[in-house]
Amino acid sequence: MLLVKQELLAALANTLESLSPGAGAKAAFESPKVAAHGDFASTAAMQLAKPLGKKPRELAEQLSAALLATPAFSQWVEAIEIAGPGFLNIRLKTAAKQQIVREVLSAGNTFGQQPATGEKVLVEFVSANPTGPLHVGHGRQAALGDAICNLRASQGDSVWREFYYNDAGVQIQTLANSTQLRARGFKPGDAEWPSGEKAPAYNGDYIADIAEDFKAKKTVKSDDREYTASGDIDDIDSIREFAVAYLRREQDLDLQAFRVRFDNYYLESSLYTSGRVEAAVGKLVAAGKTYEKDGALWLKSTDYGDDKDRVMKKKDGTYTYFVPDVAYHIAKWERGFHKVVNIQGTDHHGTIARVRAGLQAAGEGIPEGYPDYVLHTMVRVMKGGEEVKISKRAGSYVTLRDLIEWTSTDAVRFFLLSRKPDTEYTFDVDLAVTKNNDNPVYYVQYAHARICSVLAGWGGDAATLKDVDLSPLESPPAQALMLLLAKYPAMLTAASKDFAPHDVTFYLRELAANYHSYYDAERILVDDEKVKLARLALVAATAQVLHNGLAILGVSAPSKM
Repeated sequence: MLLVKQELLAALANTLESLSPGAGAKAAFESPKVAAHGDFASTAAMQLAKPLGKKPRELAEQLSAALLATPAFSQWVEAIEIAGPGFLNIRLKTAAKQQIVREVLSAGNTFGQQPATGEKVLVEFVSANPTGPLHVGHGRQAALGDAICNLRASQGDSVWREFYYNDAGVQIQTLANSTQLRARGFKPGDAEWPSGEKAPAYNGDYIADIAEDFKAKKTVKSDDREYTASGDIDDIDSIREFAVAYLRREQDLDLQAFRVRFDNYYLESSLYTSGRVEAAVGKLVAAGKTYEKDGALWLKSTDYGDDKDRVMKKKDGTYTYFVPDVAYHIAKWERGFHKVVNIQGTDHHGTIARVRAGLQAAGEGIPEGYPDYVLHTMVRVMKGGEEVKISKRAGSYVTLRDLIEWTSTDAVRFFLLSRKPDTEYTFDVDLAVTKNNDNPVYYVQYAHARICSVLAGWGGDAATLKDVDLSPLESPPAQALMLLLAKYPAMLTAASKDFAPHDVTFYLRELAANYHSYYDAERILVDDEKVKLARLALVAATAQVLHNGLAILGVSAPSKM
C-alpha cells in the first residue's frame, strides 16, 4: 500500500502540475478524520480554486475526473467523493489495501525504515554523576534516549550515544568524604557523621559497600575506567578515584540490565584539562559578548533572548556551571555533530537559554535552537497502593535496579515511554506485573505471542506467505488491520521528528487491539486453503510490525507467554 500511495501521489502531482505549473510540488494526502469518509483525502481543489479563478467544488469535479483517468487511480481507487467546499475523499480498492501485507512481509525487520541520510546525530542522555545508584528518573531518561536513538536510526541517521558526567567537583568530594567516614567505621546517626538537611554526606548503604571493597584493595572496571584501591583509609585521593570507578561500574551494570549502551563517555574534567573551557570563554570575550561588573565576568545573554545577563566567571575565579556546558557543546559542533539532542530533567529548563546564548555568541556559526532538548519530569512509584519514596540501598530514592527487580526490563521501558516526557507519570508496580489486558506491555506482547502460536499451529513455512493470494482479505476487520499496518512508517517518521517515542507505544496498543478484534471476528486456520493462507499472511505481517515497533522501544517480542 505504500507503493500504491506513492503511485497515487505521483499521479496527483502530475495532474496538479498540468492545471497550474508549480502546484505539483505541493501534492499531498491527508488522513480523513472520519474513517467512513475514505482512505485518503486531498484539499488541492480548495487551494487552487482562487489562483485559477474557479469555484472549489467545480475544480474538485474537474480534478476528480482527471485523476480517475490516470493509470494509477484507475488501478487502485474505487471512488473519489467530493465533500463540503471541495474536499476529495479517495476510497481505495480492496486490492490496494492488501498490498501492505506483501510489503511488510518482504521488508521484514526493515519495514518502516528509511535509507541513510548521511546526517550525524548525537544524543546525550542519562549523564548521571557517579555519586550514587541510578534513580527512576535516570531510568526514564535512559528509556527516552535509547528509543529516540532507535527512532532516528530508523530514519537513516547515523546516531551516536553519549554519556556526560562530572568526575570532579563538590559532589565527588562529598562522595569521597562519605566513603572515608564509612571506612573508619562511622555510619549515619553517629556523632561523627554529618547531619542536617544541607550536610555534605551520602547516607545510602552503597557507601558502606564501597568502603569495604576499598579496604579490601579490590579492582573495579567500568566501561570507561579501571582502578585498584590502595586500601589506605587516609588516602582520600585513592578513595575518590575508587568510589567514582565503583559507581561507574554500578551504573554500567544497571544500564546493561536495561539494555542501554553508549558509544562514548565524556568527562567534564576533560573540558578543563584540555583547555576547552578557557578557549570557549576566550571566544566569547573576543566576540565582544562579555563585560566585567562587580569583579565578575558576564555574558550578554539578553542579546539572544535570555531574561537577564549571566555571570560566567565569579569573583573567586571559578566558572558558573553553564560555562562548561557551552564548551562541551562547542566540542560537539566541532566533532561534526550539527544535530544534537539532550535528554534532561525539567530542572535543567533554566539553563537552556544561557547555553544557547553562549553557543550563538561564540562565533562558530552555531544556529539558534542548537541543541535540541527533550525535558522529562520525575516519576512517582506506587506499590501495594502506596507511594514508594526511598530505597534502603540508595537511602533517599527508588533506584532503577529496584524497579527492574520488582517488574522487568520490558515493563519498565514500555511504561516509562508510554507518556509524553514532560507529563507527570506514576509507575504502578502492581500493574506492571499483572498478566491481563490492563497491563499495556503485556497486552502488546501477548498479541505478538498469540500470532506466533497461530503460525506454529499452522506449521508451514512463513517465508512463503509473502507470495500468497491476498484477495480473500475483504472483510471490514481485515481491511481495518491492513490500513493500520500501512500507517506504521509515517508514524515512525513523525515520532522521530518530534522526539516522541510515546507515539510508538500508542500505535502498538492500537495495533494489538485491532489484531485481537480481528482474531475474535475471523478464524484463521480454516479449511479453505486459499482463505487460510491469506489470513495467515495478514497476521504474520501484523506480528512483524509489532516486533519492529517493540524493537524501537527496546522491548522484546516474545513468541510464547
